[in-house]
Amino acid sequence: MKANEEGASTSLLSQVNSPSDLRKLQLEQLPQLCEEIREFIISNLSVNPGHFASSMGAVDLIVALHYVFNTPDDHLVWDVGHQAYAHKILTGRKDSFSSLRTLGGISGFPTPLESESDTFIAGHAGNSISAALGMAIADKSTPGHENRKTVAIVGDASISGGLAFEGLNNASNHPNNLLIILNDNDMSIDNNVGALHSYLSDLTTSAGYNRIRNKMAGFFRKKGILTESRKRAIIRFSNSVKSLVSKKQNIFEGLNIRYFGPMDGHDVVKLVKVLRDIKDMEGPRLLHVCTVKGKGYKPAEENPTTWHAPGKFNPDTGERLSKPSKDDAPLWQDVFGQTLVELAKSDRSVTGITAGMLSGTSIGKLFKEMPDRAFDVGISEGHAVTFAGGLAAGGKKPFVAIYSSFLQRSYDNIIHDVAIQGLPVTFCIDRAGIVGEDGVTHHGLFDLAYLNCIPGMSIASPADEETLRNLMHTALSFNAPLAIRYPRGKATTPHWKTPMRDIEKGKGRQVLESGNAKTAILTLGPSLHDALKAARALKNEGIEVDVYDMIWMKPLDSEILRKAASAYSTVITVEDGSVIGGFGSTIANILNDNNKNVKVINLGVPDKWVGHGSVSQLKEICGYDTAAIVDAVKKESSKSASL
Repeated sequence: MKANEEGASTSLLSQVNSPSDLRKLQLEQLPQLCEEIREFIISNLSVNPGHFASSMGAVDLIVALHYVFNTPDDHLVWDVGHQAYAHKILTGRKDSFSSLRTLGGISGFPTPLESESDTFIAGHAGNSISAALGMAIADKSTPGHENRKTVAIVGDASISGGLAFEGLNNASNHPNNLLIILNDNDMSIDNNVGALHSYLSDLTTSAGYNRIRNKMAGFFRKKGILTESRKRAIIRFSNSVKSLVSKKQNIFEGLNIRYFGPMDGHDVVKLVKVLRDIKDMEGPRLLHVCTVKGKGYKPAEENPTTWHAPGKFNPDTGERLSKPSKDDAPLWQDVFGQTLVELAKSDRSVTGITAGMLSGTSIGKLFKEMPDRAFDVGISEGHAVTFAGGLAAGGKKPFVAIYSSFLQRSYDNIIHDVAIQGLPVTFCIDRAGIVGEDGVTHHGLFDLAYLNCIPGMSIASPADEETLRNLMHTALSFNAPLAIRYPRGKATTPHWKTPMRDIEKGKGRQVLESGNAKTAILTLGPSLHDALKAARALKNEGIEVDVYDMIWMKPLDSEILRKAASAYSTVITVEDGSVIGGFGSTIANILNDNNKNVKVINLGVPDKWVGHGSVSQLKEICGYDTAAIVDAVKKESSKSASL
């Protein structure tokens, strides 16, 4: 923000409430606007946490895209949403940006349900090229939309995923005018490339060069000299020459996709020039821009991993304000990571695998100690699972740590490459259940249901750190696939490093026994703690309940189920996941199939999409928090009393 001669602020951002407002600015004003957007992001995210480093790095690119393209009529398709905060700010959500990722506020990711400027949902990596290609081809055959531009913006991590490669391959084989922006924030621009490479980049993106090129192509096409197969050969030759001159090779040269770059993704004026030059070109093309995560905020530039989602921080000093104390309970992921290291030290067959989440899953702890036994395969969940299957077939004991919502992408691999063969792969399913502010694309609600139907798959969920450690130890003696699910965030016990032992497969435990209860509460995983809180509240009102921690969903404890069917009039199940096809519905089916005279009430996530908010808020809305358990028990107790 700058000041005029009278001292009043002259904020450009205050004048921009839509892309059309942005396009009224002069080109030379854009650097100032980018600076103001960064200040706005810092100010907001310091008090309302979100994805920081990626969005800071993409500001200049986003401003240039909206300045050049006629958005929202032209389509910008984002890959994930970590980088898209400036997009939200420029597309009518500036005034509501302070509500980001809060209950009733705007989403942390692009979603068409929120804005017409969000053309496709963007919560999982790698889908932008495929989605944008579909839009581009659809527009070519839709009257009135033939001249619409479609741009896919994909990060260097996302483009390594299998789906992105499938999209690239398809883009090279079907007529389309798709523009792909590769936002590369893991590579610096090589100063040794030299002036010749800069000249080549400027030349091949210039409007004059491409007018001549297109005229020549049209002439040779009319003469029958330029056929489609020859055109592809020429594009490949052109890309090869560019690679030779620039001393850089890229995978796109063999895909008939015109490649431009790399160029500085923080030179907004140059970005505008290049985008203007290439936006009307025919055929698929890719612009490679290099950016710096956390650009404009030194602490984030120096440590982008920590500043991916730093929580609250002091914007002046960069001090993070949510540092855990030594007496705090650990994060679930850290219990997993530390335990994996302990197991690896005792068993040379133990290996760890994750898909682009070394720190997020704490596989990084094993990587630091034993880098030859920990593998980060990038954003390639399907490959991670099949790779683990190969390791298991080779005699190893792989532990695959992937977020629940991302594990969905590897479903066929789980079935075909692990389960059918009965391979001893342990799936450590992080972020299972409601995850909170990341919202609908990140909740881990379906793993219980989609794994339960797989023959030979065992499924367990710990209620505490000790049980997680014991389940991981138990996995060493398993000769079949095992899934262990645990939630996001903190566990329960500050002093959690207990000696490990095996847990009997399919055996739960009774945690609370009252002696004369008519209601049993059966829980899976950390939902046990809500049930125990509910039991204490109910006891204060004179209502007794018994509480069981089932630990295993598959196989279920048959002894507990027999007792539940014979000793109680009501069984209430509680799970942090979808009630359809999950823990509770499985128990209800078993009891109903055996004609047991007991009423089963399933508490969990209902058959609807769940948005963003705090975990406690969303559990209340879904009806399986402590208060909901109390209400369910009291409702059934009052019915029984009235009979």
